[in-house]
Amino acid sequence: MENRLLILGMGYTGRALAQALETTRWQVTGTSREGGRDTLSWPGTDLRDALREATHLLVSIAPDEAGDPVLNGLGDEIAAAAPGLRWVGYLSTTAVYGDHGGGWVDEDTPLSPATRRGELRVAAEAAWQALAARSGLPLHIFRLAGIYGPGRGPFAKLRRGTARRIVKPGQVFSRIHVEDIMQVLRASMTAPNPGRIYNVCDDEAAPPEDVLAHAAGLLGLPVPAAEDYASAEMSPMARSFYAESKRVRNDRIKRELGVRLLYPTYREGLRALLEEERDGQG
Repeated sequence: MENRLLILGMGYTGRALAQALETTRWQVTGTSREGGRDTLSWPGTDLRDALREATHLLVSIAPDEAGDPVLNGLGDEIAAAAPGLRWVGYLSTTAVYGDHGGGWVDEDTPLSPATRRGELRVAAEAAWQALAARSGLPLHIFRLAGIYGPGRGPFAKLRRGTARRIVKPGQVFSRIHVEDIMQVLRASMTAPNPGRIYNVCDDEAAPPEDVLAHAAGLLGLPVPAAEDYASAEMSPMARSFYAESKRVRNDRIKRELGVRLLYPTYREGLRALLEEERDGQG
């Protein structure tokens, strides 16, 4: 049977998955707000036929103050399509765990978001789980750490001299290279386990200033001067990312999905990004 994947929200991660499946026997359709040559415009396009034909569904659209836009706009259609779907993935965030003062969390840690962004994700996860319970939707939730990869890393800002090394003592973030997200999603699609939740992150949560300093070293550029978080001028959005500090366990993706991370820490990931850049310029 042909695999037909519908990606709701063809952003950075969705497009990476579509590209990863290009050389395989998958038919991939995606949506974007604007639509265009390779995506359907949504909202604005009737997706009932696409949902009926899909065998797999990936949801990569964030909730807002009105709730989850996919459930609000397509919940009934997705429930009706549930019998034909073999796998549904919902991309969430590790922000649902909130602040743990640098302590460890896993998929069974109670959800206690520290930001509005995290609160909206908790509500969205619950709404998707409720739909799955009602309709039999084969739902899988992926809680992603900070995503980096080609075109999304610290090198451009360092070269422009606009990178800021904000230091908040004790602060650590978890990260994940987009290629390792692809590994996890493809492994889950190969061996579905409806109802399962997976943390998707690398092996080492690290202070952001360490990551920036390492990137500067790779480029042979000076390390930006440290700025104290307490007095640094930052937008509310930028400041919100420092509202929580935790280390996220990723044992489940390794144990249950057999994933071996290509980039177990930011060191391997950044070096690979830089080598890819240089290869592209050669």
